[in-house]
Amino acid sequence: MEYLGIKWLHILSSTLLFGTGLGSAWYMLFANVSKDVRAIAVVSKYVVIADWLFTATTAVIQPATGFYMAHLAGYPLTSHWIMWSVILYVLAGACWLPVVWIQIRLRDLAAAAARDNTALPPQYWTLFKTWVALGIPAFIAFVFIFWFMVAKPV
Repeated sequence: MEYLGIKWLHILSSTLLFGTGLGSAWYMLFANVSKDVRAIAVVSKYVVIADWLFTATTAVIQPATGFYMAHLAGYPLTSHWIMWSVILYVLAGACWLPVVWIQIRLRDLAAAAARDNTALPPQYWTLFKTWVALGIPAFIAFVFIFWFMVAKPV
């Protein structure tokens, strides 16, 4: 019963982690495509909040529950699927950490432009491109992590 409870928490937190990331990326991308400074300011504000509420908390829960499930199930941490999942998780985390700072900066730049009724500065668009570039490998890493968790290949 303990294993099933931890597994449920692991799956729920992975859903929140991936879903928040994908949803945030979707809304941030299309707010930026609209070029509506006020919309971008509002969306970027809530993307930052969602990242702190959901992504940061589940980013801690995921490895904790994953390692505990491996222990309970008797999987060696040297199993290839576990090692690759950890490597990809670290890669995704390495992409996410600068994204946190970038999102805060994007939020602040958009809020200032909306407040001053000006266009977004060039720095905003440079940071946004970096945000997208870091999001792509993180997304791909999580897709493969899901595959490793389900398939558990040797």
